[in-house]
Amino acid sequence: MIAFASALDQIPDGPPPAPGASSAPSAPSAAELEDRTAWPDALLAATIVAVDPAGVGGVVVRSFPGPVRDRWMACVTGLFPKSVPVRRVPLHVTDDRLLGGLDLAATLRSGRPVAERGLLVEADGGVLILAMAERAEASSVARLTATLDTGEVAVERDGFALRHPSRFGVIALDEGVDWEERPTAGLRDRLGLHLDLSDVSVREADVSVAPFDLAAIANARGLLAQVTIEDDLVEALCGTALALGVESLRASGLAVRVARIHAALCGVSAVRAEDATAAARLVLGPRATRLPMPEPEEQPEPEAQSSEPEQPPNPPDDPANEPPADSTENETQSQTPQQDLDKPLEDQVLEAAEAAIPLGLLAMLQADTRRRAAGSTGGKAGAAQIVQRGGRPMGSRRGELKPGVRVAVLDTLRVAAPWQRLRRLEISQAEASNTDVSPRVLVRPDDIRVTRFKRRRGTVTIFAVDASGSASLNRLAEAKGAVELLLADCYVRRDEVALISFRGAGAEVLLPPTRSLTRAKRQLGVLPGGGGTPLAAGIDAAAVLAERIVKQGRSVSLVFLIDGRPNVGRDGLGGRERAQADADDAARQIAISGFPALVVDMSARPQPASRTLAGIMKAVYLPLPRADSRTLSRAVQAATTGA
Repeated sequence: MIAFASALDQIPDGPPPAPGASSAPSAPSAAELEDRTAWPDALLAATIVAVDPAGVGGVVVRSFPGPVRDRWMACVTGLFPKSVPVRRVPLHVTDDRLLGGLDLAATLRSGRPVAERGLLVEADGGVLILAMAERAEASSVARLTATLDTGEVAVERDGFALRHPSRFGVIALDEGVDWEERPTAGLRDRLGLHLDLSDVSVREADVSVAPFDLAAIANARGLLAQVTIEDDLVEALCGTALALGVESLRASGLAVRVARIHAALCGVSAVRAEDATAAARLVLGPRATRLPMPEPEEQPEPEAQSSEPEQPPNPPDDPANEPPADSTENETQSQTPQQDLDKPLEDQVLEAAEAAIPLGLLAMLQADTRRRAAGSTGGKAGAAQIVQRGGRPMGSRRGELKPGVRVAVLDTLRVAAPWQRLRRLEISQAEASNTDVSPRVLVRPDDIRVTRFKRRRGTVTIFAVDASGSASLNRLAEAKGAVELLLADCYVRRDEVALISFRGAGAEVLLPPTRSLTRAKRQLGVLPGGGGTPLAAGIDAAAVLAERIVKQGRSVSLVFLIDGRPNVGRDGLGGRERAQADADDAARQIAISGFPALVVDMSARPQPASRTLAGIMKAVYLPLPRADSRTLSRAVQAATTGA
């Protein structure tokens, strides 16, 4: 049994202390201060979930598997009574196990339909642990969120139309690598608490410093219904959500619920300011989408001029002009406490929420912006496709017995089982006597169910590199190095890379789609440079190769590394105006095709023509006037991942 201390003072309710307040020789950084409060806040969140898991919806825990997450999970499950159900939802859970339905074995034994309960019904009054929530199927998440909203599980399948009341909390384990790999927005919106244990060390993960013991948690469960909250505290929480850019109304409601639970844990029947600040730190801070704007300072109004003559000020040596003894010192000593007392309640709650804003907020917002901007350019690389064989099973559907399909035996029996009694009655005694062995299960063609499979399409990144004379003098070496680094990264992900070079009078496919790192290095090493810039020919060659790849059932992304304006048209003749018109026309064809594209401007001074070309192509524009191959590789990876 895990021992839990009952010292509330060990959990700070306000923002982390200022660096100057520490007596250590060197002031800790912002990341270190956040790490020091992450684990105490995680223990406080575990306690709140243990009091009312269904009321707060649950918690999203962002952390890789390891001892820190294991200790937190042991802590939160140890706070529940033994009678509370705790169920784990596997990643590829089926609808039969999640919702329930026909119990095939019991149905065949009894000869009548027998229903079984699913995980959503079994978790009533407890918690569901959703493993690898960032990879959960959209259909499973939709059924889970629907149950969280309605408080009941609706089963309308296999001849049943049942409704079971079920209220539970969800512990979503997020193992995403970056900000773009997260659980769905609908699931995160319904779970009140968001934790990030990625930067918590094993040394700091001490479960013996939990803020409340089991007796306090049990007392809070009985006291929660009697806890009230004043309107000014509700307005302060709503104002904090507005200042942090939290648009969902669920967040404010969940913050009010967490504030009431925190007050019940403290043994009081009315929410206090410290309860509201704790709720803002746990609920609103991690959901922030913008940094709060400071209020503008009020300028003093100019005093109206008076007709009376102004009195001359007292001379400096006048005793009447000197302040009384110790007045300045007393005023300085009493200024800060008085300001703290006079500070508005909404400012106190907002400061507590600011302390919980993640350090990577700006990077997360930039990733979301890239993903939304690239979402209109034609889908996501590596999207899934439905195939008959060779992939991961994703349920079954009604089908026919024909070559190339795989029969879902259990699903077929599940459909046929409820009708066995009626079908046997339809068989006459004479027909039954003519058969030596009566079939145990009567299956008809309408009962046949075939398995569907889902397989990720292969992803190919096509690099179209400007190898003209100006590029070879400036950035061709960096482009070669970036493509080589990206190929190594694609090899790890089992993706493919193709290379197109355009210079002189046309374009050439130097490297067809391949995963061979040795072959790519060989082609990059002998990549020649010099001549004009036939940009239209390079775009056309990339489009033709991309269309051929898509017809093969694979996804494609285009990356154009260009330098300056084009000066060679499609016919191989010179002329900047004609070359620019041909390049714009080729870019329109890319936009019509809907291929995700990225235009990297490698010129020493970013050209407006390159930005315009990216706009026509509906591609992401990335100017890199000063960067080495590694920087270019990271930039291209970030842009293509968002696409």
